[in-house]
Amino acid sequence: SSSSRDEALRDKRVRILSRGLPKQKPIEGVKQVVVLASGKGGVGKSTTAVNIALALAANDSTKEVGLLDADIYGPSIPKMMNLKGNPELTSKNLMRPLKNYGIACMSMGFLIEETAPVVWRGLMVMSAVEKLLRQVDWGQLDYLVIDMPPGTGDVQLSVSQNIPIAGAVIISTPQDVALLDARKGAEMFRKVHVPVLGLVQNMSVFQCPKCKHETHIFGADGVRDLAKTLGLDILGDIPLHVNIRETCDSGQPVVISQPQSDA
Repeated sequence: SSSSRDEALRDKRVRILSRGLPKQKPIEGVKQVVVLASGKGGVGKSTTAVNIALALAANDSTKEVGLLDADIYGPSIPKMMNLKGNPELTSKNLMRPLKNYGIACMSMGFLIEETAPVVWRGLMVMSAVEKLLRQVDWGQLDYLVIDMPPGTGDVQLSVSQNIPIAGAVIISTPQDVALLDARKGAEMFRKVHVPVLGLVQNMSVFQCPKCKHETHIFGADGVRDLAKTLGLDILGDIPLHVNIRETCDSGQPVVISQPQSDA
């Protein structure tokens, strides 16, 4: 069947790419790496990554947390973390992360103009990923949260096969077309032997602020059903709420600016 042929081609591609990639080498000073991924764009992955990084730090003040924006074409961490400027260089010629809310951050967005498009081919993207992984002085981190680009392409494979990853978290809305890609994302991590910690269902329900009526705009429980199919846990169920969007757009994510709110 065409689906089994596609599967065989994908497996072959993973095997070929893995041959040319270096052996996994830890990032100096980083204890645990957690990657946040989604198959489809626009499901709130970066918003979730930012709030998870802030929540890890808020839940245990003894932990040092970093946030790496690996989305080369569409970096959004600088805006969400309210950071601007170019990283300073250390005496060893490593980039020093920018810091806000106690989180050390690195992003392609710090290295290019805010409105400049990244019009690059694959090799240049791979070079940029390598720079963000290996040429940053993170100091000592308990957790590095990596915000992956959408999809299951070269960046995801390169990151997964370059560094040891404690686990991946898959973000999806309950919408069928998002779930198709979320499943591919989960299967990709399994193929490259990265443990999938679980799924996050985002934009799950909208409550009218006036009448309190709840509407499942993107469908109900789609991610829960997928989690059952894949034998994975549901790590969180996040509503579609204007505060979550507004706070990230203003560079004051909801976990830090409204920690007592339902959102």
